[in-house]
Amino acid sequence: MLARLMFAIVDRRARKGLVESPAADEFSQESAKMRARRTGIRGETYAYWYLRRHGYIVVARNYMRSGVKGEIDIVGYDGPVLAFVEVKTRAAAEPGKIAPPTPEDAVNDEKRRHLARMARQFLRARRIDSPAYRFDVLAIETHPGARPEVRLHKGAFASHSR
Repeated sequence: MLARLMFAIVDRRARKGLVESPAADEFSQESAKMRARRTGIRGETYAYWYLRRHGYIVVARNYMRSGVKGEIDIVGYDGPVLAFVEVKTRAAAEPGKIAPPTPEDAVNDEKRRHLARMARQFLRARRIDSPAYRFDVLAIETHPGARPEVRLHKGAFASHSR
């Protein structure tokens, strides 16, 4: 019940998009990075409540391990399966401009290797021996002034080495 209520609130706030419009004087590299970071944080918050609304039981967010590159955005159970979820949020192309790559395109082979390594670390740290698990990608495309478009790819890729 709480997940439904919270997602309704988050979804309502996201109706105008997750991306900030840059002010006229904010064209420096620093401000572009900060806007992208804030968009990513908003996207991950939206994703968290989206997954909760869809029955995931979240056990960890932004899981990192010292000495290992990368992080796992969300770890949660989807029924009996442990899902390692990578969240990618991107601003959609403005009309008349070249379309940027989709959020899914950002989960390349290198990113998959890092996620698989982090997942093994997570399982080892929690002493989980032989779980049923998978890697999901939650892609969020946000349009200024519009509700985000969300695509959840369950089992988006497989870990090549266990």
